Amino acid sequence: MRKLFLLVFLGSLFFQAQEAEAQFSTKLRISVLDELGNAVEGAEVSLYKTRSDYEKEVHVVQKTMISDDKGRVLFKQLDAISYYVIVRKGEKDNIGGGEIISALEPKRLNKVNVIISDGL
Repeated sequence: MRKLFLLVFLGSLFFQAQEAEAQFSTKLRISVLDELGNAVEGAEVSLYKTRSDYEKEVHVVQKTMISDDKGRVLFKQLDAISYYVIVRKGEKDNIGGGEIISALEPKRLNKVNVIISDGL
């Protein structure tokens, strides 16, 4: 009986540790804004690890996400490195400014704003 209790207790600790690790993973919240600072809903946001992948638009880090009604997307369980980002909605994008995100702080929620415009 004691062995069974000990096994259940240790199993519980293991799952709690995994859950805590997921909670404290490195995350990136991107807020998509237009030129006036308004949140942009429905923008496609893609992350890339390398400049080459970014330029060719291949090998996204995670699936492309769509910004919510507050213009936000949240990427979870990332490496604490710099990333390249492409944000698009219709004729607007972030090309020509704000394509690289500085190295993320590990085990934190990192937050950045990305401005999209029609480039004119």
